[in-house]
Amino acid sequence: MVPCTFRLDLPHPQATKNLGQSLGQHCPAGMILLLSGDLGAGKTTLVQGIGAGLGLVEPIASPTFTLVNEYLEGRIPLYHVDLYRLSPAEAVSLYLDSYWDPLETTPGLVAIEWGDRLWPPPPDALEITLTDTAAGGRQATLVAITPDHVTLLENLPDHGLLVNEV
Repeated sequence: MVPCTFRLDLPHPQATKNLGQSLGQHCPAGMILLLSGDLGAGKTTLVQGIGAGLGLVEPIASPTFTLVNEYLEGRIPLYHVDLYRLSPAEAVSLYLDSYWDPLETTPGLVAIEWGDRLWPPPPDALEITLTDTAAGGRQATLVAITPDHVTLLENLPDHGLLVNEV
């Protein structure tokens, strides 16, 4: 399948959280999200929204120094990874693939900040890039590489705002 790219304007941080909340409510167990964007682009804000969508009450902070935070009390587990401080070689040495192996870890939603530092990328990951806009907001670019991803994105409550750039 040829990847499908969706774009969504996020005019303020609450819009970023709202996108995350929609993802948290609708993503199935086993889904991997590779998040990229500059420092301060909203990756952690997006994950905070995902946590809210999963029904988590525990505050979500970026695991910059712990590398992985596990939240197990939501609709499905959330595994929040931050690779900011790591090189690609160091990221591989974490053996993060255990988080998408159902024989090793309870399937959940894996959100990897600085996901572009993980090579090779996990199979079937949904790529989300957050960029600042000239108007002071952000834009989310979501690259779906499976038919399930496309269906998920087309059916998000914000689907009227997501523009599919097939």
